Amino acid sequence: MKDQLLKLYHRLPGPARSVAASLHGYYLRSWRYGPETDRLVSEALEREQWSSEAWKLWQEERLAYVLHRAATQVPYYREQWTTRRRKGDRSSWEYLESWPILEKQSVRANASAFVADDCQIQDMYHEHTSGTSGTSLNLWWSLRTVHAWYALFEARWRGWNGVSRHERWANIGGQLVSPVHQNRPPFWVWNKALNQLYMSSYHLAPHLIPYYLDALVRYEIKYLWGYSSSLSALAREVERSGRSDITMRVAITNAEPLFDHQREAISRAFQCPVRETYGMAEIVAAASECGDGRLHLWPEVGLVEVFEKNEPVTAGISGDLVCTGLLNEDMPLIRYRVGDRGVLQKPSVSCSCGRALPILASVEGRIDDVLYTLEGRQIGRLDPIFKDNLPVREAQIIQEALDQIRILFVPTSDFTPDDGRTLINRLRARMGAVEVILEKVQEIPRGANGKFRAVICNLSRETRATLRKTHC
Repeated sequence: MKDQLLKLYHRLPGPARSVAASLHGYYLRSWRYGPETDRLVSEALEREQWSSEAWKLWQEERLAYVLHRAATQVPYYREQWTTRRRKGDRSSWEYLESWPILEKQSVRANASAFVADDCQIQDMYHEHTSGTSGTSLNLWWSLRTVHAWYALFEARWRGWNGVSRHERWANIGGQLVSPVHQNRPPFWVWNKALNQLYMSSYHLAPHLIPYYLDALVRYEIKYLWGYSSSLSALAREVERSGRSDITMRVAITNAEPLFDHQREAISRAFQCPVRETYGMAEIVAAASECGDGRLHLWPEVGLVEVFEKNEPVTAGISGDLVCTGLLNEDMPLIRYRVGDRGVLQKPSVSCSCGRALPILASVEGRIDDVLYTLEGRQIGRLDPIFKDNLPVREAQIIQEALDQIRILFVPTSDFTPDDGRTLINRLRARMGAVEVILEKVQEIPRGANGKFRAVICNLSRETRATLRKTHC
């Protein structure tokens, strides 16, 4: 159904698409913000003055509540503990170390079983995400959780950087706001409800980027938000063209790692600081970068552990991030392996910004390659092609040539030829007229760290360089 609606939407003229985007924006705004939002933002900022000891006490009390609620009122965990008791296991659910690691596949297989008994799914906000590995997930949040989550966004993604949702901002993301075959602007929609210029990440060919830059000026955009690869693509064109009329208050990156060369290019081009963020739809961990360049975790959202070979490791050592959600008590995920690797900063290391929030020293996962089209467009995040309950356990997209893409996928038993055609059509909607080879496999090959890259570009460096030059 959503694919059919998207086709109808793409037939609309540009102004009508903005109207449609604004209507959806009003719906989102009604969920994200309420009369208590400003109070929640102020309280979040006040908590940043707490000491490490105060945060530790708060997390312990909150964790005790969430663990008890999960074990007694969430079907998946209740059955898990009943089975353990039947087998003679007398471990206490009051201690986090008694809980096993939760894998994405368990959540994917029976997502509704993670919703508490006293919640009605039809009254909750439904989030559907494919994640970073092509693994589809259904998630549910109560209105209270959504308000609390977005209040933290306002406080620590926007507030720390002196901007607000009431100002005009641009977001470059993976929504298909324009048909991929479109070769003339607009490659964006104006979402009046959110004061947001939503720009397509699928049309960033060098010869089209000047239209993006003109739109930033025309819409009087104050700050940027988007994928690191997309913002750096804009920055390269600003520097190439020598434009000095586009200045921002801040550029905030999300969904992808921010590399040093990207940060430098974005900062130079838009004459503003660049701040990295970390988060996920599962709402079990989030972090924002302060002015001193450190990623601070949000303790209200979750408790973060680091595991190597299914054993916890101390701060300063790299491993899998395993997180226990504290904010979303209605769909609690306990010791959930998020699919990223990272390093926690040692508690003895403090930040000169003065906040006692714990520090995420580094995030090593989520490094997706950028793919290229024949027209020279650079395509970043491709995980949306796996959304809407497509029966695929996990997948990997590999670019073998400019006109050839291979998709390795692990299907579920429900996978049909029609699903295969949907995969191909969705990829072509983003990449254009390319040959798509579907390759069914038992398992996606893993790297040395036990993970796999969701997107791989096998084009030579020479080919990539030639594309950039040819289409400038």
